[in-house]
Amino acid sequence: MLEMISASYSYGGQPALRNASLKIEKGESVCLLGANGSGKSTMLKMINGLVFPDSGKCLFESKEISRKSMSDPRFAKAFYRKMGFVFQNVEAQLFCADVYDEVAFGLRQIGFDETEVRMKVEDALKLTGLLGFEKRAPYHLSGGEKKKVALAAVLASDPEVLSLDEPLNGLDPRTARWLCEFLQDQNAKGKTLIISTHNLELVQEMSRRAILFGEDHTIFADMPSMSLLDDIDMLKRANLVDEYYHKHQDSGHSHFHSHSVSGKPGADKG
Repeated sequence: MLEMISASYSYGGQPALRNASLKIEKGESVCLLGANGSGKSTMLKMINGLVFPDSGKCLFESKEISRKSMSDPRFAKAFYRKMGFVFQNVEAQLFCADVYDEVAFGLRQIGFDETEVRMKVEDALKLTGLLGFEKRAPYHLSGGEKKKVALAAVLASDPEVLSLDEPLNGLDPRTARWLCEFLQDQNAKGKTLIISTHNLELVQEMSRRAILFGEDHTIFADMPSMSLLDDIDMLKRANLVDEYYHKHQDSGHSHFHSHSVSGKPGADKG
């Protein structure tokens, strides 16, 4: 479904991703794992057509995602119907006056008529537990509610791929648990999940495959999630765990003592 071939990207001359190659099949649940600044978010943006490789290629269903292809309205509409991306900072994603228009915005851009828009918005709000929020202003909502609005806006077009950048960032424990279970259910129904994180517990819960980025912005490893999580030396080399973590593991504590899925103390914040 998705393929990257020797893709590299730089911001202002500073490398963000180097020579990345991978394939993601339909229905997979994949975590992009690495320390801050290792290239995970850049890869997500590239997969979703927000940035384009300086060299190499990024393909979706064997068609190149490029400035040229994305300038073709037919290709772009078909692409955005199949791809859904929830940003780490959802406030950057929310800009409409009320929740209804927020969820409807993408549908209108794709070209659905208002009758279809109304039905799809209602379905997305019901799916995310936001029925009754239609006239609420997104900027007045809690962090968890904003995340749900961003997710509803993505789900409204029923995409085949769901990409999320640090999805548990800033969430309370109840919303974090709801989101994990919701995403697991979506994957069980056939949607492809691509999640960028450095939360090790999330990797354990959400993915069967983990792609590890090194601090040199290259893909350090691509392997089954549990095999990667058991390789403490590799995680240390990628700057994801330290000696404190290692000692707690050796003393019989939970593998993920300092990486709570709740998003509360001990969890990552970005």
